[in-house]
Order: sequence, then structure tokens, then C-alpha cells
Amino acid sequence: MKHSHDFEKPILELQQKLTELKSQALSSAKPSAFKSKIHKLEKQLEDTQKSVYSNLTAWQRIQIARHPQRPYTLDYIKRVFTDFIELHGDRRFSDDHAMVGGFASLDGQNVMVIGTQKGRDTRENIFRNFGCAHPEGYRKSIRLMKLADKFSLPIITLIDTAGAFPGISSEERHIAEAIAVNLRDMFPLRVPIISVIIGEGGSGGALGIGIANRVLILENAYYSVISPEGCAAILWKDKSATPKAAEALKVTAKDLLEFGIVDEIVAEPPSGAHSDHAGAALMLKNALLTHMEQLKKLSHEELIADRYKKFRALGRFIEIPDVDSMEEMKKTTQAP
Repeated sequence: MKHSHDFEKPILELQQKLTELKSQALSSAKPSAFKSKIHKLEKQLEDTQKSVYSNLTAWQRIQIARHPQRPYTLDYIKRVFTDFIELHGDRRFSDDHAMVGGFASLDGQNVMVIGTQKGRDTRENIFRNFGCAHPEGYRKSIRLMKLADKFSLPIITLIDTAGAFPGISSEERHIAEAIAVNLRDMFPLRVPIISVIIGEGGSGGALGIGIANRVLILENAYYSVISPEGCAAILWKDKSATPKAAEALKVTAKDLLEFGIVDEIVAEPPSGAHSDHAGAALMLKNALLTHMEQLKKLSHEELIADRYKKFRALGRFIEIPDVDSMEEMKKTTQAP
């Protein structure tokens, strides 16, 4: 790993030892003598990976979701889809490089794939605006979605953004209105829509391309109305409370599945998607194909109703009557 967190250090140390041992075996006159040692170290590495990644805190998972080596939208497009043809521009202002999209093929099925795109280094991050789209990015995305609807193509959106860009230029071009229009106009689309949170799912910036029949989330991704740092600053007035805020927000894949916010957790390779792009892409592809097959059986009307029902059900709660109301209820239900 070029970049690692503190909790990943035991894994990194074992990987380095394993590399050194294999190198010694190759240069040895008797490489077979190293076979048992290599096997033992590989087993130890596998056990350590399982132990570390099965006991991560919410904050540690968020750190993995932001890992600079984690696969981004274009990495998944390259590995999951074929025949990708990128489309540009919102036909109103400009092209937004933080939002990418175009025609592609998923195992022979023509689709429209759209997603937020981060950069790997400083230069690319400036070009991609750190994955934070301007209004024109959301207007481009809904243009492509309506184009997909016109040609009866399923839509797949890949979400990985800290949020929509909050700067002056974004406000000048009406970011809130652009996202609101996306929320409104995605509901009546007559084609299957699958959204996948592949890394960060930040606030309205994520939801702006997330109105779907099926919402999936990668094992170490997160989805939240506010960042843990922002929550800590508001509620605790202290940056050191960020891990506590991450736990309180319930933003991990497991929490979101329990609350019914997402429909499935897509597993990642043992050491996270950042350690094995090809493995992560294969797992995502299998999940997409499964849900696509299910959604293809629904009619246009059923797809729209399914999407509407899904989002109307979010945030359900039971209202408990106050004490006076409960006493009055008991009196009226008592036998004479």
C-alpha cells in the first residue's frame, strides 16, 4: 500500500515480510525449503486481514472510503463495463469534470452509466474539483438520464463525493435548484435505476444522482447528510469528537441496511477495495447484474411506483400518544 492508516499497519508489515520471503525463495538454490514458511505467513496475513477489517469502527470505515488508492468511478467503468462512450456538457453552461457519464455495455446490456469522479493527485483533483460537482454537473447528469429514458436504457449511477461544490460559483448558478430538479425528475423515469455508493456519499451531492429503484453500498463506503467533521464542529465544537460523531451518525453500510436506506451491501476484497481494484469490480458487477435482472421484469409503471414507494418509506416512525391521550383511550375502551 502506498498509503496506509494506523489500523492497517499490521497488514502492511506482514505483506512486506511475505514479499521479502518470496524474494529470498526465488534467489535460493532450494526454493522449496521456503514453501512451508510462505504458506504459514500467507495464512497469518489472511487471518490478520479478516480480524482487522471485521472490527473496524465507523470512523475507520470512513477513512477507508476516502482512501486515495480506492477505485473511483472511471476505474469501475473501465473494469465493469465495456464500450464506454463519454458524453459531455449540460447544454446550458459548460461541462463539469467532477461528473462523468455516457453510454456503456454491462455484460451485453446497453446502459447509461453516470458518476462523480475524484482525482488521484493534486493536478487531477483540481481538474475534477475533488469530486464535488457544480450545478452544471447535475444538469448534465439529468440530461443523460432523460436521454437514457428516451432510448429505454437502464441507468446506473456511481456515487463518490463529499458533497456538491459549496462555493460562490456554485451558488451563482443555483446548485440547490439543480439538485432539486434532479430529485424531482428522476422519480418519473420509466427505466430501471441502480445507484451504488462506492466511497463517500455526502449529503445532497450524493442524493442528486441517487433516486433509484435499488441503492447499493460497498462494504466500506458511507452515506450521510453531513460529514463527521462537520457534525463534530456543530455539536461538540471540537474536531477531536469526529470519531464519536461518526458513530452517532450511523453512516456505515451495516447501519444503513438496518434502517432500510440501502438495499444491499456489496462485499469488498479482504483488505478493502483499495487493495484489489479488479476484485472489487468483479463483486460490484455481479451485484449489478443480479439487481438488473430483477428490475427488467418490472413494467414502466411498476418501476416508477417501486421508486416512489421506496423513498416514501424512508424515515418512518411510530408516534407515541402523550399520557393524557393514553388515559382517555383506556377509559373509552373499558367494558361497562
